[in-house]
Amino acid sequence: MTKIIGLTGGIGSGKTTIANYFHSCGIPIYIADDEARKLMQSSEIVVAIKSTFGDIVFENGNINREKLAKIVFNEPARLAQLNAIVHPAVKRHFKQWLVDNKAAAYIIYETAILFESGSYKDCDLIITITAPVETRIQRVLERDKTTREAILKRMGAQWTDEKRTSKSDFVVENSTIEIAKREVDQILKILKIKQKHT
Repeated sequence: MTKIIGLTGGIGSGKTTIANYFHSCGIPIYIADDEARKLMQSSEIVVAIKSTFGDIVFENGNINREKLAKIVFNEPARLAQLNAIVHPAVKRHFKQWLVDNKAAAYIIYETAILFESGSYKDCDLIITITAPVETRIQRVLERDKTTREAILKRMGAQWTDEKRTSKSDFVVENSTIEIAKREVDQILKILKIKQKHT
């Protein structure tokens, strides 16, 4: 039976970088954000978003993610509405992906909102990626066309590192990629040991 490893961390913690390192070690990875982005182009979700948020979040017939983010990260109730549209679709897609990867001993399910969405309940193990707040802010500023204020709002909408780590099996400190890779290698050793005994 394939074991699901939930991989999470706040915005700018470097989750995807770490997920890709696991992938380079032979573990299939599911990046929930990337899949959600693709699924948001499906007619079913486009219709649901239009009826919930209106034409204001559309540009040339496509969802403008920046406009949508401005609305949902300023209003928790609106974020909950968006999640109620997108999460069930991602969950269905992931179930099918899991079937396609059933030969793997472990898979990585990477999402920023593992706990907030309730997806952690489906995981056998949970890894939280942490990094200093300033480091995270700088990473996002370099990566996205955004402002410090917008990043802090996003952080405020997510669980704190303390809350996440208290519910995790492993914690990877990702202040530098070298430190993080060493910690991932340790986790892989432990998982191999666990695999032999299961």
